[in-house]
Amino acid sequence: MSVLVDTSLWSLALRRETTDSTEAVKALRNLILDHQVSIIGPIRQELLSGIRGRSQFDRLKKDLSAFPDTEIVTDDYISAARFFNLCRSKGVQGSNTDFLICAVAARNKFPIFTTDKDFEHFSAHLPIVLYKP
Repeated sequence: MSVLVDTSLWSLALRRETTDSTEAVKALRNLILDHQVSIIGPIRQELLSGIRGRSQFDRLKKDLSAFPDTEIVTDDYISAARFFNLCRSKGVQGSNTDFLICAVAARNKFPIFTTDKDFEHFSAHLPIVLYKP
């Protein structure tokens, strides 16, 4: 089973100067050791965006290179737009990237591992499963 790991969790584990030893970070490490981690290009972009120092950027880019991108297909973008519209009609807001994550996860039947509480709201209306370690 692969788990699609969201930006919030990667950031907690990789971008912080001092890595927290939270249960979520420990669970991510276990998923990595078990080769069960998935990532998509937009998450990689979010993680690398806004990094000021070249050495920190290069280190993070290298760390993430161990994880190939799960393919995004045209239908994922269409599903993401449908998910966005459905959630908005229910009063639930989210970013285009968040709904793309939901679409890729739904198509691949990947649970989503995140610390972002917005995904709990999405899961009430979308065919997604949240990973709970």
